[in-house]
Amino acid sequence: QVQLVESGGGLVQAGGSLRLSCAASGRIFSINAMGWYRQAPGKERELVAVITSGGSTNSADSVKGRFTISRDNAKNTVYLQMNSLKPEDTAVYYCWTDLRIRLFSGSSWEEHWGQGTQVTVSS
Repeated sequence: QVQLVESGGGLVQAGGSLRLSCAASGRIFSINAMGWYRQAPGKERELVAVITSGGSTNSADSVKGRFTISRDNAKNTVYLQMNSLKPEDTAVYYCWTDLRIRLFSGSSWEEHWGQGTQVTVSS
């Protein structure tokens, strides 16, 4: 079993900052990538940013220059530093990971999602 525990969501004024964190635990053999998706009411879930275990990153154009994704591989934790927040950033943010779990037969790649954390940016 694998668990993703998210924290850091909340209410912030436009122009403010927020830092999200997500820690993975369980029968983890290795983590290929971790990242963040978000979904606003009436909109499709979209990729915000992702980072591989090697440190390569990718982020949505809408957040480039404002959001920074990072990770602590030793802690199986991914962070999302969000600066210059805008009302349009308001959404439920979901932690995501692509990892390899421990099995008696070896290992297997799986995707896991966090429960989501609400980020609300007021005008």
